[in-house]
Amino acid sequence: MKVTATAYNSLPGQTEGNPSIGAWGHRLKPGIKAIAVSRDLLAMGLEPGSEVTIDGLPGRYKVLDKMGGRWRKKIDIYMGVDRDAALEWGKRPVVIRFSNENS
Repeated sequence: MKVTATAYNSLPGQTEGNPSIGAWGHRLKPGIKAIAVSRDLLAMGLEPGSEVTIDGLPGRYKVLDKMGGRWRKKIDIYMGVDRDAALEWGKRPVVIRFSNENS
């Protein structure tokens, strides 16, 4: 599925509440491969803990956070506290792959 990908950090002022805790209570810490997903992707079968591959990036990413309701077909890639890496990533189209089973 083609989606828009941006990046985010666990820094104060970039998220609501505790920046190191995802929407379902998962702890976000630098070095983990995690993403936040738009709510429409949750309705399409992604669930907390689902694993996703992102074309062009190594490894599998876990769905550990969700985005605000205004976003559609969008993921946010977690980049720890490296604000420069998130800014360098910017915004770009990517293809994600996942099964409808919680991995």
